[in-house]
Amino acid sequence: MKRSQTIPLLAVLLVLASCAAWAWILHTKTPGTVANIYRNGVCVRSVDLSKVEEPYEFTLTDAAGENTVRVEPGRIRVVAADCPDKICVNTGWISDSAAPIVCLPHRLVIRLEEGPADGTKALDGVAG
Repeated sequence: MKRSQTIPLLAVLLVLASCAAWAWILHTKTPGTVANIYRNGVCVRSVDLSKVEEPYEFTLTDAAGENTVRVEPGRIRVVAADCPDKICVNTGWISDSAAPIVCLPHRLVIRLEEGPADGTKALDGVAG
């Protein structure tokens, strides 16, 4: 095979491998039934989304600012915040562990996980 033919073939193989890796990552995301809400790296609240029957809201307030969180069966979001960029509000609803909701000005993270952040969740394959 000539060198001029090898480079395009390698590029195509690299693109196919990247697509396969991306598909695998999207396919292996965990459902995440518990929304763990962290402020300054400390879990301040855990909400089991599989047990939510009626929608409700609550507000988290500290010296950094205020975030209003809305919970519905199987999903969660930040509906209001007094931060300047509102990225947390614009993230919208999350219902799986693909990506967390983050408010950097308030050091708030909402992450969907398989259990509460109080140390009662089971060990995963890496830690076990």
